[in-house]
Amino acid sequence: MWFDFVFFLSQPLSCSWVFLWEKGYQETDSVVSSVTTKVKGVTMTNTSALGSRIWDVADYVIPPQEKNAVFVMTNMIFTLNQSQSHCPELPDDNTECNNNSSCVPGYVSTHSNGIQTGACIPYNSSIKTCEVFAWCPVEDDYHIPNPAFLQGAENFTILVKNNIWYPKFNFSKRNILPTFSSSYLKNCIHDAQTDPFCPIFRLGKIVEAAGQNFQEMAVEGGVMGLQINWDCNLDRAASHCVPKYSFRRLDNKDSANTISPGYNFRFAKYYKDSSGIETRTLIKAYGIRLDIIVFGKAGKFDVIPTMINIGSGLALFGVATVLCDIVVLYCMKKRYFYREKKYKYVEDYELGTSET
Repeated sequence: MWFDFVFFLSQPLSCSWVFLWEKGYQETDSVVSSVTTKVKGVTMTNTSALGSRIWDVADYVIPPQEKNAVFVMTNMIFTLNQSQSHCPELPDDNTECNNNSSCVPGYVSTHSNGIQTGACIPYNSSIKTCEVFAWCPVEDDYHIPNPAFLQGAENFTILVKNNIWYPKFNFSKRNILPTFSSSYLKNCIHDAQTDPFCPIFRLGKIVEAAGQNFQEMAVEGGVMGLQINWDCNLDRAASHCVPKYSFRRLDNKDSANTISPGYNFRFAKYYKDSSGIETRTLIKAYGIRLDIIVFGKAGKFDVIPTMINIGSGLALFGVATVLCDIVVLYCMKKRYFYREKKYKYVEDYELGTSET
């Protein structure tokens, strides 16, 4: 019967798929990984607030080291020379006022910069707001610099050092391959075509490889993922176990959803002036956070999974006939015809014990 034949023929094919293509003869293990990063690059800005200024790694990598990640600042809002004193709050629907009765002493909301004193004072020549006790002058982050403050961040480079270990096989390796020379490592930049194993990445090319525009992303920031895949067949030489890099944007960039886009946070630099008053420079930093995600699986020949898969395959051959019979004899339209051909019915009779 054709169904029986096809089903029977499919068994060696499926067994071959599991055993050879899926490497059913191997024991497997998941990767254990550690990652460190090093950023390099210098750029210059020239603004009315800060004048000419050089920015190096100590300025734009915050914090200097993270676990499996690195943040590079690309844009910022400065609030210079803040000190703790009394000043007008930023104007909005809850802080604008006409007289003191509109301001509640001690009131503070989620979005307040300080604690209200109860006074209504001029914010500028046309608007009055409630006075607050806060770090003054308060931050005004309504207008984000566009283009980004550190446009040169596109050319910053990131060295990613990745060490991996497969404990079951006691196999370890790193993404700086043994074939690399010192001169090559100093000058290479990762490229999927010409330098696919170089561990030094240009920030602009990472964003570009994920299908994004760097200068647009640098304005409000974002989160990028650098994926390192270590799928290794340890039955082959160790030189064949190499990393594969891929890139994607991890935060949601949706033109229809523009609420709280990108990635930003605040930090401050504190100091005391000549009179001993504590002051600070507040920075709202926008930038690109690069998360390094390492995954992989290694396999190596082992007699136990080999015997298990061989036994499972042989068991399938025995089940094939039973399953075919059930389908053909009970499920198909011509089951009565097949049943007549499969079974031969004979009449039951007894031989006579005496003859007349």
